[in-house]
Amino acid sequence: MNEHLSRQFDTELDEIRARVTRMGGMVEEQVRAAMSAFADGNSEPLEMIIARDAGVDEMEMSIDAACMNVIARRQPTAVDLRMVMAVGKVVTDLERIGDEAKKIARATRKILERGPAAHLAQVLDVKHTGEQVAAMLNEVLDAFVRLDVEAAARTVRRDTEIDQHFEAIARQLITYMMEDPRTISNALDIVFIAKSLERIGDHCTNIAEDVVYIAKGRDVRHIGIEGLEREVQRG
Repeated sequence: MNEHLSRQFDTELDEIRARVTRMGGMVEEQVRAAMSAFADGNSEPLEMIIARDAGVDEMEMSIDAACMNVIARRQPTAVDLRMVMAVGKVVTDLERIGDEAKKIARATRKILERGPAAHLAQVLDVKHTGEQVAAMLNEVLDAFVRLDVEAAARTVRRDTEIDQHFEAIARQLITYMMEDPRTISNALDIVFIAKSLERIGDHCTNIAEDVVYIAKGRDVRHIGIEGLEREVQRG
């Protein structure tokens, strides 16, 4: 009987993890589609990206309910309990990444309604930053699936680069706005897009820290990147 219950519990945990992975895939697709629309000046997919956010919200609530159900019925301990607790935080970060993708889509729509802003997008290379953020999200989702703490640490390290990109973009946009007030509206919306990318990087960092917590049982949220990397190397 105990062995049967244990197998059932493992199956339930595997299903929760699979649902988190599907949710992550949806969110990653949203981010890539929003940045592609921005880079290509294509308004066609924007409404779909915005509308799909409701599906992400529903997945978050459904996974949260499944976690609460597992805790109530199974009373997990040790690594299983850490997994269930961390999943609740991971899906919150994924939902917020979906929100940022929606913000990117809305800002892009406003830019395109005014007319092309290609000269700004090309100079600032926001598209490249978006590609890096999408790759970062993909990496941390893979780290979650495999509980790969080294990949999680790489994700946290990459977030520093995203922060630097955002600061550079903001400086360039301030210069544009000072030199030519006609660029202010588009430049501000591009700042909002860049800020959304920076926030997505922060959420990826949160997920990476949760991976380390699940795998090693250590809370690494406030010890810095060097401390996290030391923890990853520790046996």
